Amino acid sequence: MFQKASVSSFTAIAHPNIAFIKYWGNRDDALRLPANGSISMNLAELTTQTSVSLDPDLQRDKLVLNGQPEQGAALTRVSTFLELVRNAAGSRSFALVESRNDFPTGAGIASSASAFAALALAASAAYGLELSEKDLSRLARRGSGSACRSVPDGFTEWQAGTSDQDSFATSIAPADHWQLMDVITVIHSGEKKAGSTEGHHLAATSPVQAARVADAPRRLDDCRQAIFAKDFERLAFVIEQDSNLLHAIMMTSHPALYYWRGATMEVINSVRGWREQGIPCAFTIDAGPNVHVVCPADTAERVENQLREIPGVESVLVSGVGGAARLLVD
Repeated sequence: MFQKASVSSFTAIAHPNIAFIKYWGNRDDALRLPANGSISMNLAELTTQTSVSLDPDLQRDKLVLNGQPEQGAALTRVSTFLELVRNAAGSRSFALVESRNDFPTGAGIASSASAFAALALAASAAYGLELSEKDLSRLARRGSGSACRSVPDGFTEWQAGTSDQDSFATSIAPADHWQLMDVITVIHSGEKKAGSTEGHHLAATSPVQAARVADAPRRLDDCRQAIFAKDFERLAFVIEQDSNLLHAIMMTSHPALYYWRGATMEVINSVRGWREQGIPCAFTIDAGPNVHVVCPADTAERVENQLREIPGVESVLVSGVGGAARLLVD
């Protein structure tokens, strides 16, 4: 009787992130080199857990997402990513990838960011690669641009760079630096009709994109200094301005992308009104209808309760600042 070859398996956890200064548009689509740098905050209470198992008996890669076998574009994207890892490791072994999110997938809550950050870490471990945080961030970027920001700890900045070698994210402040909360207002939990990858291809068709990219260094500096100083008023202004610029690009692209719904605008108006009443809170919206309401921790419960009363809001998720991607140890 022949003994079955052993299976090598590693599991990683990563958090999605909310971008304060957005990534939209690439200088190089294949390498996912962004048109501008970006800054984000990892979300502690939202996680993706991904296991990568190398089995000599596999004839091709397999993907199980949230308990369901995946084929087509999702599997192709993961398999293409795994080829990068296999080439670096000098391996031809195929893998079973099992990934699960504890938050809505493909709904504009950065599920691809946490997914590819976790996959980069679990896959590199499974194939025997020992990568620095910089190189792990670079690898995650190849699967999903924003995934590079889910690799380091806390508040992270992605340097646009000039090539594959210098485009990666680093932590600019640890998770415990500032007790901020993201009160995520879920208006639609289903998958978007147009994904972010398609949106990045369209960004250059907007006449507003060039001006947005040219102004990015100013917004990045304002956001960075607001985080360092824990200046919420300054942070609120710049993240709302940057979010509005992002959606102006989407709405003026060809074809145009309209992600907002009626309840999206209701939340925006409510947040602005609450701030005028002295409640520190600010909105930012990624590619989707759901609104991230950022506020200090001691305001989060009040903001959450008020958001739940707005018609059209499906649910509300609350998260503090999250740490770096990490391997689970048996």
